[in-house]
Order: sequence, then C-alpha cells, then structure tokens
Amino acid sequence: MGMDATAAQIAGAGFPFPLLLAWVAAFFEVALALAFLTGLYFTEAAIVAIAYVLFLGVSFHGPDRWSNNPMEFGFFIDHFTFIAGLLFAAVHGPGNTLVLHAKRNSRRK
Repeated sequence: MGMDATAAQIAGAGFPFPLLLAWVAAFFEVALALAFLTGLYFTEAAIVAIAYVLFLGVSFHGPDRWSNNPMEFGFFIDHFTFIAGLLFAAVHGPGNTLVLHAKRNSRRK
C-alpha cells in the first residue's frame, strides 16, 4: 500500500528505479515477517534484518542529512533500538510458541 509514496522516499534518497526498489523491499519485508512468524530460518532472518535496518538508517537518515535537519540524527539513532531487539532475537531464537517450533517439539515426544 502506498507504493508511490515509498518510491518517492527512495527517489529522494537518490536511488535509481525507485518503484522497482519499493516492490523489492515490500517482498523482502514480507519474507522477513514470514520467517519471524513461522520460526523458519529465524536466526538467519534476524541477522539479515539487522543489516537491512542498518542500511535503511544510513541511507535515509545518515550523516549527510544531519546538517540540514538535526532531527534526522534522532531518526538514525532510533534504528539502533530495532537492531538491539533483532540481536536479542538472533541470539535467543524463536522460543517455544511459534508454529514450526511447536511442531518440531511435538514430534520429539
């Protein structure tokens, strides 16, 4: 939803083919969400998401934008909160309540 607005943000950051990149990002984020919800490749997805969030922070709120708008630094720092949560998830895994994890445990009994 709102691909044109997302493409405008991507174009504003200086990337080529903004509409294509918006769709690629949407599919990538859906894949990450599925990995987190099912537990399939959970740790790997968390590590990839860390790189993605860091990329987004630098690309859209990085040092080149701080001089024009000091609030951009705060937006940049906010990304590290997400990274901390993703690091915690990568280390501790999906837990016992996710669908795939629950199925694996029921087979072992």
